[in-house]
Amino acid sequence: MSNHDSSQTDDQQATTQDWRSLSDRLTTALKPTAPPVAIFFLQKGSTAPVARLSDAYPEANDHGRTGQVAAGCVFWIKGSSSAFATTAPDHANCSVGSFTHGFLTLEEAASKDDVCAVLELGWVDGASVQALPRVSEKPETIVYSPLAQASSVPDVVLLRINGFALMTLKDALPGLRIEGKPQCHIVAIAKEQGDVAASVGCALSRARTGMRPEEMTCAIPGRKLGEVVLALEAAVTLDRMMASYAAADGKRFQ
Repeated sequence: MSNHDSSQTDDQQATTQDWRSLSDRLTTALKPTAPPVAIFFLQKGSTAPVARLSDAYPEANDHGRTGQVAAGCVFWIKGSSSAFATTAPDHANCSVGSFTHGFLTLEEAASKDDVCAVLELGWVDGASVQALPRVSEKPETIVYSPLAQASSVPDVVLLRINGFALMTLKDALPGLRIEGKPQCHIVAIAKEQGDVAASVGCALSRARTGMRPEEMTCAIPGRKLGEVVLALEAAVTLDRMMASYAAADGKRFQ
């Protein structure tokens, strides 16, 4: 191996270690319900560093809709334990998620039977769908990986958290955006708008992912993760001091 190659390897190892360290610190600060997930949006011409999960799809519904999983948010669950690549057909069973992740245009999504169903039921209205944040440039591939295994800056870091962690996030980041349905659009907010966004979840995603009732999600722009972790650590320290004060003060009432 040349000195140049050795230097490259050292740089790669240092970068990997940095993300592993940030993952550890993020986990210590927020105690998420699963390891943090790194999400990478790769454009045409980029080579995914990992393979897709499978080429096998389940039987399509009557409208021809199927995918690798029931919805793209299921990849958040799988990405907490392994690294893999996904393409547009892998996400295609959920047209809302395919829209927010940039795989479908609004017109394409609106023609799908699942979007028609949520509109007909009144779960969302047309104006809400049109206003949804979405990834602006159609990706060729989306890669999911445990954050601890990342070797470059993720576009988005996604966490599954509980109410206590959401409190910590809000303390650390007063401008934190807290969003509702659909859950997946927080990924677009983090990637496109550079904002940290949490979601209370949505009925579709909870049914498809099996997320527990107390679980919520948070999306952090990868490029901001270092500063977010510092803010979280400061907030945790202050919260512990206040909790200690409150506990001592509360002893008068026991």
